[in-house]
Amino acid sequence: MHDDSNRKFGMVALMGPPNAGKSTFLNHVLGQKVAIVSPKPQTTRNQISGIWTTERGQVVFLDTPGVHQLRGKMNKFLLQSAWQAVAQSNVVLVFLDAAAYAGRLEKFSSESSPLTQGLQKPGLPLIVAVNKVDKVKNKADLLSLMARIAEVWPGAEIFPISALTGDGVPELLEHVLAKLPEGTAMFPEDQISTVPMRFMAAETVREKLFIALRQELPYSTAVEIEQWEEEPERNFTRIGAVIYTSRPSHKAMIIGKQGSLLKQIGQEARLELEEMLEGKVFLELWVKVKEGWTEDPGFLRSIGLGE
Repeated sequence: MHDDSNRKFGMVALMGPPNAGKSTFLNHVLGQKVAIVSPKPQTTRNQISGIWTTERGQVVFLDTPGVHQLRGKMNKFLLQSAWQAVAQSNVVLVFLDAAAYAGRLEKFSSESSPLTQGLQKPGLPLIVAVNKVDKVKNKADLLSLMARIAEVWPGAEIFPISALTGDGVPELLEHVLAKLPEGTAMFPEDQISTVPMRFMAAETVREKLFIALRQELPYSTAVEIEQWEEEPERNFTRIGAVIYTSRPSHKAMIIGKQGSLLKQIGQEARLELEEMLEGKVFLELWVKVKEGWTEDPGFLRSIGLGE
């Protein structure tokens, strides 16, 4: 173990509009996948804690759902989850998509307004990561965006980065550590998440579902693990998961022609789970229709959304 006398420990909330690259950043920093990454926005639903340990300290990252102005019970739960992460954090790290806002400052102003209002808490250390700078051709547009961000959050420190390539990430991490209080590590050095494996399995299936269906399916899908049996002597895990959707027509789309799509989703998720669990996995998927589940508080709580 390291000398803990001047080490840092703290919680950092990752905030930002949907699809700003928070999960990509988290997975890059930890060197392996703990957060769902998909080309679609709004894929992170629960607070995912990633733990980054270095010789200088330990940082617990809370990855939050994208903050936006959508309505409905599920979105209310998602927003609640994001603001709870802020309340328990030492530092807030805001992610913004430079490629979406460079040259479109009005879009930045409208999409960041829910964040702006919520992050004006006095004394809260605020760092802004302007992500995806590798995709911005005109650097003058990038500078204008950074100037606008400085107006919106006076005193916030702004870092241009690319979570995908890693550019600017080491400097950002150094700065995050510098902002944290001194303290002893709360988790073993080799632990990278506080998320239970069952949750990770559900997220893995959900990610493969998103990628396979692309634009065709709305966000009315949830995954729940109903069966989890481990056989340590055989290094084997049997997992049964239910994919909930809100309409019969969506069920048919998820299953695909003669079950082909569901089979593909299952195979891709199984391979990733075998890597994660370092053993053999038997994964069985079912699809069930549960109409109106996104507006059902009891069901949302049962799958880990909301309090």
